[in-house]
Amino acid sequence: MREISFELPDDERGVSPVIGVILMVAITVILAAVIASFVLGFGDSVSTNASAGVEVDNANVTVVSLGDSAQGVACINPDNGDTNSTAMSVGSTIECHSGDNVIAIGNEDASNSTLRTNI
Repeated sequence: MREISFELPDDERGVSPVIGVILMVAITVILAAVIASFVLGFGDSVSTNASAGVEVDNANVTVVSLGDSAQGVACINPDNGDTNSTAMSVGSTIECHSGDNVIAIGNEDASNSTLRTNI
């Protein structure tokens, strides 16, 4: 009876173990980077934008909701940056000028964000 050989040719030996080692090293490096980012606090430096919900009817802007990082809502003239009117609570209504932008005013931890442009 003839023997069956399961040996690979010499030029194909060791390919699978090398790929396995490369994958294990890559997984270890990625895992170390994720753990280091949490330990060293790199994720804490991400800034947030203020958020708010508004309802716009012609030039009247009513504050529907304020996000945790928003202090209020303001109408800003895009040409000179002047604030035309400000609302600091839900339910408040302000009158904007034609062409104003409506922004959510951020608290000390958040940046202002534009809600509507060119009212």
